[in-house]
Amino acid sequence: MRPKKRIFQRKKVCRFCSDPEQPTIDYKDVKVIRNFVTERGKIIPRRIYGTCATHQRQLCEAIKRARQIA
Repeated sequence: MRPKKRIFQRKKVCRFCSDPEQPTIDYKDVKVIRNFVTERGKIIPRRIYGTCATHQRQLCEAIKRARQIA
């Protein structure tokens, strides 16, 4: 029998909460928004990226506004 392989998962931390110098979430700031959207334009869920609920809501709103304007 093989010993079970342990999988170590690091706790995901919100990028916006941990770094106070991080720019605010804005629909005009493409550099920030681009990281949270797939190639097909879908919003990456918070369970994958690790953003907190407050910032995920702000991100979704900013992405949707940017889509509308584009």
